[in-house]
Amino acid sequence: MRILYFSQYFPPEIGATQTRAYEMAQNLVIMGHHVTMISEVPNHPKGIIHSGYRGVVYQRRVLDGIDVIRVWVKTTPVKNFRSRILFYTSYMVNASAASLLLARGRYDLIYATSPPLFVGAAALSTNFVKRIPFVFEVRDLWPESAVALGELSNPRYISWANSLENSCYRGARKIVVVTKGIYQRLVERGIHANKLALIPNGANTTLFQYRPASRLRLREELYIDDKFVAIYAGIFGIAQGLETVVEAAKILRDNTDVQIIMVGEGPTKELILNLIHRNQLTNILVLPEQPRDVIPDYLSTSDVALIPLRKMDLFKGALPSKIFDAWACERPILLSIDGEARHVMERAKGGMYTPPEDPVRMAESLLSLKNAHRSREEMGKSGRKYTIEHHSRNSMAKKLEAVLLESL
Repeated sequence: MRILYFSQYFPPEIGATQTRAYEMAQNLVIMGHHVTMISEVPNHPKGIIHSGYRGVVYQRRVLDGIDVIRVWVKTTPVKNFRSRILFYTSYMVNASAASLLLARGRYDLIYATSPPLFVGAAALSTNFVKRIPFVFEVRDLWPESAVALGELSNPRYISWANSLENSCYRGARKIVVVTKGIYQRLVERGIHANKLALIPNGANTTLFQYRPASRLRLREELYIDDKFVAIYAGIFGIAQGLETVVEAAKILRDNTDVQIIMVGEGPTKELILNLIHRNQLTNILVLPEQPRDVIPDYLSTSDVALIPLRKMDLFKGALPSKIFDAWACERPILLSIDGEARHVMERAKGGMYTPPEDPVRMAESLLSLKNAHRSREEMGKSGRKYTIEHHSRNSMAKKLEAVLLESL
């Protein structure tokens, strides 16, 4: 197959979306397919275009066998409604143009991953002109999630977004979803189950492994040799509710053998740093975003991985990929998400649940895990076993290949 793949976010940007798109595309190439990826010039999540890409209108390079076309986007470190709309629509317009002017020749299929929903709009316009099948991947229900988080409130814009969303669903030959919760929600909205395919998040179990030498090295470098370490590695976003982690650290401030590490970037990072400074907390270490290939080092350094989200019904259908990254590194998780993620964790026997946005219970759970060394080890090993059996990225790519072939 020759696949035209739309993903606004892509490496060298770091994040779950970027990783899923890269690893799916790379595996499709390994399986013998040609993939042209249309993405933005790297800037996410800081909103600053990476050096080497500034002033670029478009750039075409081959990355690990993937034909990558990067297009200019209107981006800024200031994140508000207007700047986000300009950011998304600039990708939509330029990606649509690139698909017609640069991605010439015969393609068998269009694959687009959302959110941002405007990626779907770019794919729809290309589908209209090229007249080839379109498969739509839904990693989050947007605008529903944006409304729930308070990021979108204008009734007119909500109506427009709903119209675009429904157009993407109607125009797609198949819809790929990443959680059972999204699958069920779309069925409830009238989309026939035969049009849906569940391909959940997973981990690269070759890259993500426990690294004992890295654990010893980083613990010495960070002066945490003898401490119980909990890590959060991911985006500092509104949905994560990382204020709860800070509040839990306040409760644990007298437990000098407990250390929390937070790794990443995002729109709420300044807020989190201000909260830490205001409360004079020394038991939280905040580090910059790290390249994906060293994230296993940091996970291996920890004793437990923190997987939080805010307390919202919307997130009962969430299943973050960082769960499987932690498990692949044999780290147990402390999960602050009810619903589907909790059911998976309990089935895998890979960690402990604590209610979302409850810092007291989070602090108590961390102390409980600190005192349960053998149980932690068993949880971590169970998590890796479950990830290899059910959520390896390679097996997910094989499922995607089958869906794409069926869509031709």
